[in-house]
Amino acid sequence: MSATEGSVRDVLAANLKQVRARRGLSLSEVSRRSGIGKATLSQLESGTGNPTIETVFSLARVLEVPISDLVERRPAAGLTVVRAQDAEVLRGEGVDLRSLRRFEVGDGVFELYDQQVRAGCTQESLGHGGTEHTVVQAGRLGVRVDGQEVELGPGDYVGFDASAPHAYTALDGTVRSVLLIQYPARPRPHLAGPDDED
Repeated sequence: MSATEGSVRDVLAANLKQVRARRGLSLSEVSRRSGIGKATLSQLESGTGNPTIETVFSLARVLEVPISDLVERRPAAGLTVVRAQDAEVLRGEGVDLRSLRRFEVGDGVFELYDQQVRAGCTQESLGHGGTEHTVVQAGRLGVRVDGQEVELGPGDYVGFDASAPHAYTALDGTVRSVLLIQYPARPRPHLAGPDDED
């Protein structure tokens, strides 16, 4: 296990316990609502599980929180620099997401990701909270939202209600894009911080 994987696991473990407790839900209830096995949830909360994009998005949907409430630490104050080689990668069936920043503006919560759709792969989502905004940087991206399909090239943008079933497909080699997920503001749980590590 790499240091990056360990960090994602540790932060998810701390945040998942806090969010679940705040919602007053048992492991059994979260398992029932998400379709994720109770043993898997227990491993995630103990920091020994292997979180995927699909698992994290499902938990965020069930717990009704932004994804970053589960996988990010509180940002440090001042200048923020995220080096490509240091950013934590959350992997799915067809997508690698590197979380760059969570920020709040006015009444909105925003998550910014570097998104890479692997060549020849599709990433399916049953839907989750928020509105997705994607700008393609390189490659050809197929986007399907609730039965509608569009094809995007470099510089093209798409936005949609992320609660609808949707999918991203790399049509011609690997696709690099920037993903911004926008949420309405809500009270949020305490996120794990640098001082929360053992």
